[in-house]
Amino acid sequence: MTPDQIQVLRLLCDTVVPAVDAPGDTDGFWARRATDLGVDRAVLAALAPGQHDAIGGLLDVLAGQGFRSAPPVRREQILAGLGPPVTPLISLILLLTYGLTDAGGGNPNWARLGYPGPAGPVPPADPPAITPLRPEGDLELDADVVVIGSGAGGGLIAGRLAATGARVVVLEAGRYHTEADFDQGELAAYRHCYRRGGPTPTADANVTLMAGSGLGGGTVINWTNCIRTTPRVRGQWAGHGLSDIPTLAFDQHLDAVWRELSVTDHCSEFNPAHEAMQRGAAALGWSFATAYRNWDEKRHDPALAGHLGFGDPSGAKRSTLKVYLEPAVTEHGARIVDGCRAEKILVEQHRAAGVVGHWTSADGARRATVTVRAPIVVLAAGALESPGVLLRSGIGGPAAGDHLRLHPCTVTLGDYGTDMRGWWGPPQAALVNEFAAAEDGHGFLIESVQYSTGLGASAIPFSTGAGHKQVMAGYRGYASFIGLVRDRGHGRVTLDAAGETTAWYALDDELDVRNSRRAIEAQIRLHHAAGARGVRVLGHGLAPWTAGEDLEAYIARAREIPLRAGGAVLFSAHQMGSCRMGADPATSVADPRGELHDTPGVWIGDGSAFPTASGTNPMITIMALASRTAEHISRSARG
Repeated sequence: MTPDQIQVLRLLCDTVVPAVDAPGDTDGFWARRATDLGVDRAVLAALAPGQHDAIGGLLDVLAGQGFRSAPPVRREQILAGLGPPVTPLISLILLLTYGLTDAGGGNPNWARLGYPGPAGPVPPADPPAITPLRPEGDLELDADVVVIGSGAGGGLIAGRLAATGARVVVLEAGRYHTEADFDQGELAAYRHCYRRGGPTPTADANVTLMAGSGLGGGTVINWTNCIRTTPRVRGQWAGHGLSDIPTLAFDQHLDAVWRELSVTDHCSEFNPAHEAMQRGAAALGWSFATAYRNWDEKRHDPALAGHLGFGDPSGAKRSTLKVYLEPAVTEHGARIVDGCRAEKILVEQHRAAGVVGHWTSADGARRATVTVRAPIVVLAAGALESPGVLLRSGIGGPAAGDHLRLHPCTVTLGDYGTDMRGWWGPPQAALVNEFAAAEDGHGFLIESVQYSTGLGASAIPFSTGAGHKQVMAGYRGYASFIGLVRDRGHGRVTLDAAGETTAWYALDDELDVRNSRRAIEAQIRLHHAAGARGVRVLGHGLAPWTAGEDLEAYIARAREIPLRAGGAVLFSAHQMGSCRMGADPATSVADPRGELHDTPGVWIGDGSAFPTASGTNPMITIMALASRTAEHISRSARG
């Protein structure tokens, strides 16, 4: 970037997080600017190579509007006038301001937020059980099965098939990390264990996506909320041709996964935020449930569990990495190539013949082409990436990439005026399922979220620097609830000019709009019933409610907030359906068993196979469906 652009960037950082004159600033919170923490340099370091030109152009626009010479109030007005185009950069500045750590692993702003930082002591880590293949040059492998992706679906299928004696190779775009690599740091976790380096918006900027990337996929960094597939959803999937899903046959897969993951409700301690949820639900007469979690009770430490979304250093999490992939390698000879992006599926005589991928070393210095020859290909790269492999390969039919479901989540903060210690205990220890069955099963859940300083700060809409600091000054007193909607409408995954996946999603289905607004209302009422002295809906242009004000009037205003970029802040941690199963090749990619309609030997093995949204945290459903798919693959291989 040019010196002028860097100057504008520094001014932008200190407009978003300025020095504010405030009495009693004993910890320097109010006086501390973003650049005092080196956020301007961190922004430049965080940008991907292709982003510098776009950000530089945005900074030039700011300069053209007099940003460099304008007083602070005028700079805020310029930002407000630009609207959504500048929002991602503002969010990045806030993420870094409250998430960056110094050499000692802390951040000076955390004292005001009431966050003590990483918990300890951490037990000794087990030695790595897997040694991934690291090519010295182009690599060719032969296998019976090649699995693309190693998350909830791919990891399980690899383990199941390896245990039958099949020669299995797993290609994983992310890296292999163990407990010794997890320092409970938020930004490091995003960089190493999340797709595209952390929270990223859809192409239309309507929804922020969070997805795991690494050996074990999302199961390494998800929040361990285990919910079985509901009878209503199972019945609906039968209507798509999956006739065995409502039967005892699928119960056996659910039961097996539940048992293998050591699912328990004995490690779901409530922090004050969960206690507020329980208290509010009781006051309103709403159903409330303690969460079941895939967790090793012998290794459980609730303080360490509070950071599990950044990688679990305790070794208690029963991820696919531990439960299925490690035995697949150590006991059955499966081979793993991490850092390998699957480019396309090889097809010969209209059948699967293998996979070509591109491997990159962790430092980016070495590259190699990896070719795996195999008659069976399991595609399990996740609902955001699996369709990309099909589209680059020219297979999958007209539905490839379509019917993307996201479980779009609205977010509210309740201000309870006391330290809610959101960083302690499992992130999702409980939920309210009072409205799950509404609208013929397209209802919503109310859940809690992983405590985070950086993402939390970036999600709170910015209007003025002093105003945002005022919100953050009360951060320790907030409890966060989300309204997770089972969406009927859908988005799509496409390819950009470089062949990379792009997700598009507009929350415009009339039922989904109605349910999202009902979810916002329910969250507000839950906070109010729990005794919150204030409620803030995360959305642009909506002031918070404060005790003594008209609650019904506030709910009416909150229900009108636009459900798109520039309106409500929407998140998705669950992506499904973009390569879905079904009986009709015109509207589905795979048949009811999971094999592609147009390319025998290619199987869909992840959440992209869902015919509809699950309406629940999907890990258990993904794994049970993958267990079923592995069974069908074995039967097919036997002829």
